Amino acid sequence: MFSQDELKQQAAQAALDYVLPQLQPDSILGVGTGSTVDRFIDLLAAHRADFKAAVSSSERSTQRLRAAGVTVLDLNDVSSMALYVDGADEVDHQLSMIKGGGGALTREKIVSSVADRFVCIVDESKLVEQLGAFPLPIEVIPLAREAVAREVRQLGGQPVLRAGFTTDNGNQILDVAGLRYGDPIAFEAMLNNIPGVVCCGLFAISGAHVALVAGQNGVSRLELQD
Repeated sequence: MFSQDELKQQAAQAALDYVLPQLQPDSILGVGTGSTVDRFIDLLAAHRADFKAAVSSSERSTQRLRAAGVTVLDLNDVSSMALYVDGADEVDHQLSMIKGGGGALTREKIVSSVADRFVCIVDESKLVEQLGAFPLPIEVIPLAREAVAREVRQLGGQPVLRAGFTTDNGNQILDVAGLRYGDPIAFEAMLNNIPGVVCCGLFAISGAHVALVAGQNGVSRLELQD
């Protein structure tokens, strides 16, 4: 039996194998945040000469990329990216996701929106039939924290402030348990429209294009058809 850490390493290697043939000397690669992505960055270091630069979704990943010798660009200086590689806290078979366990959900959603393809890398524990077991992170402006919490309770959620945590954007996160997503796309749009919400960790309007799922029998690929 492979451990979860070993499965994360397998997912990271699968991502590298998927990405490398598509990289050109002038390519810019989007890179997400999290423990599986950390492993991907470490593997990417040996191939830093094969592409131009990366755009990162967090200060954490930026530091790790630079330590690996990868040039990191500001997204404002980039007009397009072919690929964005990131993990997820949950992903379903339609490739909708819950993200934000590491607190970088807003930048992850922004950076991924610029890429042509989102490559989600996870171990098999993250693949679910229906989203909702993992509490949904919602980044909020501090002034609006309680107002947003009241709205979320009206939707059946139980919001809890992520104590002692501030996002890279200077905001706070509510982790919301008990939500049910009958229509994830509509639910994401509704949450985004609550005043004071910066971003929610539901990635359904724009989910992944490919999921590389590491399990006990190897890495499987789920892919949306264009």
